[in-house]
Amino acid sequence: MFKRSLLFTLISALTVTASFFAGYFTHARFTPSQPLPVLHQAYDILLKNAYQVPEPGSKLEYGMIRGMLQAYGDPFSSFSEPPQAELTSNTLQGSFGGIGATIEKDPQGFYVLFPIKDSPAAKAGILDGDRLIQVDQLAILSETPIEDILAAVRGPVGTRVKIVVLRLPDETEYTFEIKREEIALPSVTWRLDLSEPRLGLIKVNVIASSTPDEIITAAAELSELGATAFVLDLRDNFGGLLDSGIDVARLFLKEGLVIQQQYRDKPVESFRVTKAGELADLPIVILINQNTASAAEIVAGALQGQKRAQLIGTPTYGKNTIQLVFELQDKSSLSVTAAQWWVPNLEIIKPGQGLQPDILLTETSGNPDPALQAAIQVFFSKP
Repeated sequence: MFKRSLLFTLISALTVTASFFAGYFTHARFTPSQPLPVLHQAYDILLKNAYQVPEPGSKLEYGMIRGMLQAYGDPFSSFSEPPQAELTSNTLQGSFGGIGATIEKDPQGFYVLFPIKDSPAAKAGILDGDRLIQVDQLAILSETPIEDILAAVRGPVGTRVKIVVLRLPDETEYTFEIKREEIALPSVTWRLDLSEPRLGLIKVNVIASSTPDEIITAAAELSELGATAFVLDLRDNFGGLLDSGIDVARLFLKEGLVIQQQYRDKPVESFRVTKAGELADLPIVILINQNTASAAEIVAGALQGQKRAQLIGTPTYGKNTIQLVFELQDKSSLSVTAAQWWVPNLEIIKPGQGLQPDILLTETSGNPDPALQAAIQVFFSKP
């Protein structure tokens, strides 16, 4: 199985970053098409002759993979070690098995926990600021990578994890056996604009599998609160799942093409709207900036291309490639650029030449937000 996804720089709920990609996840196994005799010869020479014996494990293999990708030269093909690959997958799926606590570093550099209300961590007795010192057999030090900690805390729903903490000020040690539950990672937040309560703000942080449903929920709740016009905020949205990006665009369209794509040596594929979307009549504008990329550009471009929504802000990043994301045998992943996509009726974008806004802003920061002020002008300015 593999998922198409477009992720530029994915920022998870626990401030973990990963390089962005676009493609499918697949569990396929492959027979090497070439024996790579020179590589194997060099590897054998190193193992047999190096004065300092190379460390056992995957370090050398991972270095070879990264070197191969660097020599290949594509900026969007990438390799992720198992912990980071798992975190990226969790975020795009919109949920994971965990204990329901955020992990931060305190001023002294120690990792501390903040349990979410009614989460397994909170019910077990973990308190805000408890210093994390061990997860199962993993000792937690200030230099322990956050990816390793999150990978240890997370796991299949229903399994148990041992969490050991120190509680200040007396530094008493507490051990908890916590049963993992499904923890949601919302990709969308929403609220009414403070200065214009008729304007509903829908902020999409990442394009995940749950994003289309979350947007529908956001629009319904904002409408109940009195919103009559809406902003879809895609600023600093670095992408996500391609299929979900297409589905988000379909929510707002009645007909027509969303995007087209083409893989190497394959015919062009077209993705159409087969029936009017649930939000096809919703008055909406879209906010974009230079960090709007990939799947987020699909949403913005599809709606702009059909003149469904105006884009407000600055030109987008310009990422129009799709990556296949292969899960390797040890749960690491390899992301390889394999296709290109484009929006009908618009010029093909590329890095540095992204989507152009209909309303270009010269000032992008301030209080009040210039982009929201422009949206208010679109919907509520008197003729």
